[in-house]
Amino acid sequence: MSRFVRWTAAAATVLLVAGCSANTSDSGDGKGSGTATPSTAASSSRASPALPASLTSQKLGWGRCEGTSDSPTPGSDWQCATLKVPLDYAKPGGETIGLALIRAKATGGNRIGSLLFNFGGPGQSGISVMPSYAGTVSALRERYDLVSWDPRGVGASEGVRCRSDKEIQAAESVDPTPDDAAEEKSYFQDATDFGKGCEKSAGKLLAHVSTTDSARDMDLMRQVLGDAKTHYFGISYGTELGGVYAHLFPKHVGRLILDAVVDPSADMVGHAENQARGFQRALDDYLRSTGQDPDQGSRKTAALLKRIDAKPLPTSSGRKLTQGMAVTGVVLPLYSKQSWPALTSALDAAEQGDGSDLLALSDSYNDRDASGHYGTTTHAQRVISCLDDKQRPTAAQTRKLLPEFRKISPVFGEFMGWDTAGWCHDWPVAGQYDTPEVGAPGAAPVLVVGNTGDPATPYEGARKMADELGKGVGVMLTWKGEGHGAYGSGSDCVDSTVNAYLLDGTVPKDGKVCS
Repeated sequence: MSRFVRWTAAAATVLLVAGCSANTSDSGDGKGSGTATPSTAASSSRASPALPASLTSQKLGWGRCEGTSDSPTPGSDWQCATLKVPLDYAKPGGETIGLALIRAKATGGNRIGSLLFNFGGPGQSGISVMPSYAGTVSALRERYDLVSWDPRGVGASEGVRCRSDKEIQAAESVDPTPDDAAEEKSYFQDATDFGKGCEKSAGKLLAHVSTTDSARDMDLMRQVLGDAKTHYFGISYGTELGGVYAHLFPKHVGRLILDAVVDPSADMVGHAENQARGFQRALDDYLRSTGQDPDQGSRKTAALLKRIDAKPLPTSSGRKLTQGMAVTGVVLPLYSKQSWPALTSALDAAEQGDGSDLLALSDSYNDRDASGHYGTTTHAQRVISCLDDKQRPTAAQTRKLLPEFRKISPVFGEFMGWDTAGWCHDWPVAGQYDTPEVGAPGAAPVLVVGNTGDPATPYEGARKMADELGKGVGVMLTWKGEGHGAYGSGSDCVDSTVNAYLLDGTVPKDGKVCS
């Protein structure tokens, strides 16, 4: 299983996704099965024990970045370091873990400070993505050090791997929309097994990888980097992280950009409904672009997926294309309008009985390379979101929701509906909140950028984020475009507005529209 909530930077061929899978127990008690307890709840209380000087005054040993199997060595402009942070912010003088940081220094003389980037997921590696994305934000580097990091539990920051490559490939045969009792049993057993694998890999870290933990990491990062205020660019899930940061540290908010905005008012089921709507909307727009009626085209796509469910398609690799892999292959090109022609080719080939192209798209989404090695973005995504999400819908509750999900989207609805029951099923750690608190009275203006054609984080969430940040704080910028995210996607209006805000402090009028 993998959720569909990532972000694609079309200009940089960077794939970042926030996903579409869910796991829940039938007990309905709203708690995980294990005994671990989260360190900090995302409550309205912003108080936490003071951090010791050994952390706030630490010196970062910036040096040459080293490549990994999942991330090539970046160029000489880039430096890497490790930041020590508390494992548990309730015990700031206790055990620490290391966060991997990467930066490129500002090129101009009138430096503002550091600009932190989170590329979404949750679970996307900033170490891997930042060098690739630097070209998109080259204008910002004139006055900012570009800084990103692997959040706790991700990549080089105590990264969690819950399954081996062999186990991941085997799990691809599990039906994400179970049709009978046997398939349902396999679906939930797979979820249980995944959680156990995460618990074995992460140990006590599993209870300390929440968005609240990462927001507190950001403020420690600010202090160690020597910045009076936090300047931040959050994308997709990174917008939720930015909102939580603003809530916890409103007086430390500098210039914050939130692009491809997660709806802070939606719980787990609400997010799944939002995504079903968003991807169906994007699919409709795609179908119109090819001259098809959206209703007829959706029925045709849904029928194809149903046939694949009954009989997986052969591919040139010898692997079979299952229904779950097929829907993932359909989802990926919807993240960027530039990828729509690839979707046409893949669907045409699948209609002819060849699943090779859809499989290739699915593998790209799931970070599978030609050798069969999988990345761990979806692993980190799940451990973070299941620590955040308090909801644990049961299978029975999900069955009641399925008709509404199918109504929202005949193509994606059923997958999103079952996802609410499977993603955090039988999870070893209890979740922290139904919805994150992002209210930030007293904070400097935060620029919230919404794209009307965004499939993964539908446009309506941006307005809700701006409203919940508070009057005079959330400033809304709309782009009438397609794809996941607005900045760097081809709109001079969006790019110039964001640049003016970050470089000059120019706050646009709330409600500005770029078409």
